[in-house]
Amino acid sequence: MFEKQNFVTSAFEIKDIPRKKLPEVVLCGRSNVGKSSLINSLFNRKNLAKVSKTPGKTRSINYYEIDEKFYIVDLPGFGYAKISKKEREFWSKLISDFLEKSGNIKLVIHLIDSRHKPTDLDIKLNELINYRSLPYIFILSKADKLKQSEIKQSEGKIKSIFPEAELDSNLLLYSSVKGRGKKQLANLLASLFY
Repeated sequence: MFEKQNFVTSAFEIKDIPRKKLPEVVLCGRSNVGKSSLINSLFNRKNLAKVSKTPGKTRSINYYEIDEKFYIVDLPGFGYAKISKKEREFWSKLISDFLEKSGNIKLVIHLIDSRHKPTDLDIKLNELINYRSLPYIFILSKADKLKQSEIKQSEGKIKSIFPEAELDSNLLLYSSVKGRGKKQLANLLASLFY
C-alpha cells in the first residue's frame, strides 16, 4: 500500500485537469493549514509536495497519483490576505468549479488549523461541500502545537460550528511532525481503495 506516488500536474484551469480519470481524495482548507506537509508525511516523502514558508503560494490544483489507484488532489489554499481581491475571486471560482465538475471525488478532506477557530471561509467551504453532497471528513492539523488540555478546546470549537464532527470518526487530529493521525488516515484511504 502507498508504494508509488507521482506528482502528475498542476492545473490552473478546469480544462487542464488530467485526462486519465481516477477516484479523487481532495485536500482543501485555508492557506498555510498544512496540506503539503500532510501529503509528505502520509507518504513518507520529503518533497513530494512543495512546502512553502509563504502562505498563498499554491495557486493551482495539484494532482498526485497514488499506486495507480487514486489521486490526491491539493486545492489552492484560500483566505490569504496579501493577494488581490481579483485573485481571491479567481481561486474561489476555481475551487467551486472543481467541486462541481470533477465527478470523481471519493472523499473531501477539509483541513482546519487546530489552534484556530474555523473561519467564515471554512463555513462557506463546508456549505459548498454539503451542497454538492460530497463525502467529507475534517482534519485538525498542527495538533503537535497543542497541549493535551487545548485539544479538547479545539475539538469543542469545531463541534460548535460543525455539530456533525465526531472525533476519531469524521474528525481526526493530525500532526505531520509527530505522525499523530497518520495511521487513522492511511487506514481510511486503504478502506476506500485497497
